[in-house]
Amino acid sequence: MSYLEALILGLVQGLTEFLPISSSAHLRIVGEFLPNATDPGATFTAITQLGTELAVLIFFRKQIGRILSKWFRSFGARGGSHSAGILKGDADVRLGWLIILGTIPIVIVGYFGQEYIRGAFRSLWLVAIVLIVFGILLGVADWLGRRTRHLEDLGYGHGIAIGFAQMLALIPGVSRSGASTSAGLALGYTRTAAAEFSFLLAVPAVFGSGLYELVTALREPDESPYGWPETILATVVAFGVGLAIIAFLMRYIKTRSFLPFVIYRLVLGVALLVLLSLGVIQAY
Repeated sequence: MSYLEALILGLVQGLTEFLPISSSAHLRIVGEFLPNATDPGATFTAITQLGTELAVLIFFRKQIGRILSKWFRSFGARGGSHSAGILKGDADVRLGWLIILGTIPIVIVGYFGQEYIRGAFRSLWLVAIVLIVFGILLGVADWLGRRTRHLEDLGYGHGIAIGFAQMLALIPGVSRSGASTSAGLALGYTRTAAAEFSFLLAVPAVFGSGLYELVTALREPDESPYGWPETILATVVAFGVGLAIIAFLMRYIKTRSFLPFVIYRLVLGVALLVLLSLGVIQAY
C-alpha cells in the first residue's frame, strides 16, 4: 500500500508543482486522505521536488545552457575588450545574476526558519487561508497587470522583488510558481515571461532544499512515513508528469489567463476550511 501511496503523491507533485496551486499544499492535503492519513513531511516533499526541477532543467536546457555559458564567459572577458562590453550588458548574463540574487531571500529564511517550516507552517488552517489569499492576489495581478514587459527587460530591482515573493512559498499553499508569477504579472511582465523566470528562479532554491533534505535524511532518522524506495518512486513519477505539465502550461498561458487556477484555489481553500471546521480532517 505504501508504494501505491507514493505513486499517488508523486503524481500529485508532478501535476501541481508548476501550476500556481501549490504542490506542497496538495501533498499535505492528499496525505490526509490516503490510508496512512498523515502528513508526508517536509523532507519527502523537498526530495520529490528534485524530480520536477530536473524536468525544468530538461525543458529549458537550451536557455539554461546559454545563460550558464555567457555568465561564466563574462568573468573571462577582459574589462576593456569589445566582448566584455557586450557581455556586461547581455540579457542572459544579467538573468544569471538575477537568479542568484533572487534565490538569496528563500535560502536565508529557509535555513533559519526550519522550525516553522516543519511545524506551524504545515497547519492545514494556514494552508487553507493562504490558498484563498494568494489565489485572489494571483487573480488581481493577472487582471490588472499591463503585460508589456518581456524577460529581456527584467532588471535587478524587479528580479530581487520576485525573489522575495518566491520566499513566501515556504508556506504550503502559497505556491512557488504562483507567488513569483503573481509578482512578475504585477510588475507588468507578460504571462510567459513571468512564468519562465519563475521556473528558472526556482531551480537553485529547490535543488538546494532537496539536496539539503536528502543529506539530512541520510544522517538522521526521518519523520516521513515513506522509506527510500517509496520516495524514489514518487520522485521519478513527479519528473515524468512534471515535464508534461511544463509543456502544457507554457502553451496554455500564451493565449489564456490564470483565472481557472484562481477559481480552483478559492474552491479548494473554502472546502478545506469546511472540512477542518467539521472535524473531518485535523490541522496537524
